[in-house]
Amino acid sequence: MTAVRGTDVDIPTQDGVADAYLAHPDDSGRHPAVVLYMDAFGLRPHLRTMADRLAGAGYTVLVPNVFYRHGRAPLTELPDFLDVATRPEILEKLLPIAAELTPDLTVRDAGAYLDWLASCPQATDGPVGLTGYCLGAGLALRAAGAYPDRVAAMAGFHGGSLATEAPNSPHTVVGRITAEVYFGHADQDHALPPEQIERLEKALDEAGVRHRTEVYAGARHGYTQADTSAYDAEATERHWQALLDLFGRTL
Repeated sequence: MTAVRGTDVDIPTQDGVADAYLAHPDDSGRHPAVVLYMDAFGLRPHLRTMADRLAGAGYTVLVPNVFYRHGRAPLTELPDFLDVATRPEILEKLLPIAAELTPDLTVRDAGAYLDWLASCPQATDGPVGLTGYCLGAGLALRAAGAYPDRVAAMAGFHGGSLATEAPNSPHTVVGRITAEVYFGHADQDHALPPEQIERLEKALDEAGVRHRTEVYAGARHGYTQADTSAYDAEATERHWQALLDLFGRTL
């Protein structure tokens, strides 16, 4: 792993300014760009650590605060460790904010993030990779569908509500995706029951999207998040291998 530099940055959007974290190898080079989409708990030290690890593998990584319309991160005070006892109170504040992030706003914001990376001196001008966690998996999926000419790879891990029966469900965009796609689902995930996994897989197959889907046995929703009680070290390392393999092939 190479040395990494991380900085806080501001990204202009049509609706204001999104605060974000940028990590990249600590050199003078340009590196393939990646947008890392946060979970509902938001931009915090753990996500910065994840971005640093990805940057250490040779990428320029942007982690936007997708809730920026409600303020800079963190929007609510977060404990160092998010256990079952603390989640309900925190999620009671954050989930209504997440619900306001409509598909149209998600796509509009993704365009701003991609435009910012296109002018970032630490990023190459080639195709971009996306990775998303929990809430962020759906955001990454929508972005890949909205910007097929700019996104070469998209990964989603323990995503929730990816293939509902709603007419605007995230999986309805797969027909526009040209990127290679990977999903690492958790099999103990209340937010993505087996019927949604099957519906998503069918949509990807029918659209002819290059993809691989895996269900991580014994993993729970949020298994990559080391500052939560859902963390699973073995599943997390499996996720890193899959993600780096995907980006290594495509970016």
